[in-house]
Amino acid sequence: MTTHGDLTFDPQKFSGRLRLFPLPDLVMFPHVMQPLHVFEPRYRDLVAASVAGDHLLGMALLNPGWEPHYEGRPPIGRIACLCRIASCRQLADGRYNLFVLGLQRAEIVRELPPDQRFREAEVRLLEDLYPAAAAQFRPALHQKLTATFKRILPTLSDNFEQFAPLLSSDIPLGMLSDIVAFALDLEHPVKRQLLEEQSVDHRAELLLARLAEPLENRSAPNFPPAFSAN
Repeated sequence: MTTHGDLTFDPQKFSGRLRLFPLPDLVMFPHVMQPLHVFEPRYRDLVAASVAGDHLLGMALLNPGWEPHYEGRPPIGRIACLCRIASCRQLADGRYNLFVLGLQRAEIVRELPPDQRFREAEVRLLEDLYPAAAAQFRPALHQKLTATFKRILPTLSDNFEQFAPLLSSDIPLGMLSDIVAFALDLEHPVKRQLLEEQSVDHRAELLLARLAEPLENRSAPNFPPAFSAN
């Protein structure tokens, strides 16, 4: 197992060029960790290039209708999650088991010519937006999202105690909403909407609307997340 000790990210040192790892069934968010099992040759190349370089990759979601074009370059969502490889283990047959840490949202400006077997893009990093006009309402929104998630979590998952340290700490609303969005088993279009939403207030409000739905309409959080295979 190779572990990359420094998980910090300096946007000033980022080249703007990002290796893309698009999947049909995973929406990755900043501030969370996801295990990945990588077996396709093109994505094994991607991991090798990433580990040899900046340890970065971009998790993107394939658009609906990707199936006939999967082996090529089917369209993907405009927002990806820039991630750092936190640990990497190469298996004897060349496959990889990874843990990746979500760092920041990244808007895909344009895809680059296919010089490699994997896809690459020029991206623009996106910051969470904390509009000043909503500042006075934000503490109450933060408290409501935390309390609502705490209340329903024991009924949804046997792993709720793993969330306790996060939910009891004073983390920013953007980080809180990303953790909740990742943990809940929501439909891909909803998760994509949450990933694309830069306003932390709107993101939290969208989550509260989903958490207010009847219990039978919600699925259990997948936490800790299972390995996602490419």
